[in-house]
Amino acid sequence: MQMLTVDLGDRSYPIYIGANLIEQPLLEKHLKGRQVMIVSNETVAPLYLEKLKSQFEVASVDTVILPDGESFKDLDHLNLIFDALLEKRHNRTTTLVALGGGVVGDMTGFAAACYQRGVTFIQVPTTLLSQVDSSVGGKTGVNHPLGKNMIGAFHQPAAVIADTAALSTLPERELSAGLAEVIKYGLIYDAAFFDWLEENMALLMQRDPAALTEAIRRSCEIKAEVVAQDERESGIRALLNLGHTFGHAIETSQGYGVWLHGEAVGTGMLMAADLSTRMGWLSNADLARIRNLLLAARLPVEAPASMTPSEFIELMSVDKKVLDGRLRLVLIPSIGDAVVTDEIDPALLNQTLTAESNLGLI
Repeated sequence: MQMLTVDLGDRSYPIYIGANLIEQPLLEKHLKGRQVMIVSNETVAPLYLEKLKSQFEVASVDTVILPDGESFKDLDHLNLIFDALLEKRHNRTTTLVALGGGVVGDMTGFAAACYQRGVTFIQVPTTLLSQVDSSVGGKTGVNHPLGKNMIGAFHQPAAVIADTAALSTLPERELSAGLAEVIKYGLIYDAAFFDWLEENMALLMQRDPAALTEAIRRSCEIKAEVVAQDERESGIRALLNLGHTFGHAIETSQGYGVWLHGEAVGTGMLMAADLSTRMGWLSNADLARIRNLLLAARLPVEAPASMTPSEFIELMSVDKKVLDGRLRLVLIPSIGDAVVTDEIDPALLNQTLTAESNLGLI
């Protein structure tokens, strides 16, 4: 087992990374009181719920099982968690435990932020995407029909327990979606890590345990460093949104869950790289490298043919990074370096939005 720390002063917390951690006694010491509410979904619960419940020796453990999928990440289904907490009379010392992927983690964290004005929660992510990204950093929330993750709160977990053995049951498409977020860290922060991903992508796709553990460790290490510097996204943390403005537009347009979040982010990152090249920042060679790595991870590299530039612009204008009516995007001057800018030439953006299958082939 490896352990990292998200350094936030008296709100610091550990990230545990290793195999079969769901079966190890790690949770008990992070509980605030004697009550526990485990939130999972219909897919993950049959696989891991009983193993997780066996960890608790002294606590009273209740569960709420949500339907599986991004389309259920909304206020109506969030209320199922509140209903269970109230029906079971959980008090302010309860601890919520999120057992599942990013949807379960985001919803459980948001419920914890809101219930009785804030209670403790623990992340037990079971997908690659949630292990390397959404479980770390305290962003929680739900979707709205007009925009993804537009309703939420910052609420840090008490611990993150990333069980790499859980990835053995992950569908291939979900594995690829998680790798999009892994690739993101190399693009925005660590060129050497991007190089490593190019060399090891075949092993990652084969679920080589050592390669996956290293990818998760380095991804979490980078995110922990960024969050420690900028918890509430007033500066450097915004770089973690590379590809997300384009990607969220795709998810909203197509219907939540039609494209997986990582799939949309992967295409969004290529669109950001494409625009960066058109602006004269990123080289054509590096643009090709990015496209090839996304393809090696079996991620889509073309935006939906049904989406027009005007639809993209309309949906992107709802993004949380819009400031004073100006669209801001995370772009890439070079691999390993990213910036947030609102100095975007509309004509060049339009070229990217109309490139379709030519993305990455300028």
